[in-house]
Amino acid sequence: MFDDRSPIYLQIADQIKNDIVTGALGEDEQVMSTNQYAAFYRINPATAAKGFAQLVDEGVLYKKRGIGMFVSKDARDLLRTGRRDSFFADVVDPMIREAKAIGVPLTDVVQHIQKDGEHQ
Repeated sequence: MFDDRSPIYLQIADQIKNDIVTGALGEDEQVMSTNQYAAFYRINPATAAKGFAQLVDEGVLYKKRGIGMFVSKDARDLLRTGRRDSFFADVVDPMIREAKAIGVPLTDVVQHIQKDGEHQ
């Protein structure tokens, strides 16, 4: 489940974010408690708590005192907007720069994307 590429608490946060973006977790849906999460994945509860705290700080989760953690109302839109921005900055913009550098017209890039999109 977890790998050595980044700290476990960040991987926990990313997994929960992905579940929200894909719709596996909906708004106002309760997520596992940090203790349940820690027991299920056999990790330190403090590590799980750190991941959850990050999500609370980012506005993705909110706490109901004595009840647990829940997905924030606008979490999916917030996450999708962030991922969309990252997609353009990390994927599309470098692709455009590379296409220009090697002399590929952007119209060719667009046509290739559209053609590939038709096959899916």
